Amino acid sequence: MWGALNGIATFLAIVVFLGIVWWAFSKQRRKDNEEAALLPFSLEDEKNLSADSERKDKDHE
Repeated sequence: MWGALNGIATFLAIVVFLGIVWWAFSKQRRKDNEEAALLPFSLEDEKNLSADSERKDKDHE
């Protein structure tokens, strides 16, 4: 009895996982995935951010 339930739960988990993978890599998601892949490069450099924050801290003193 418990073995059958474990098998069914495992099968359902695999089906759900494969469905998510299929959805994530489908052609309709391609544009969104490409935009998301470029997000880290759209941020300012960390050096510039830290230099700006140091300047602001000195101005407030």
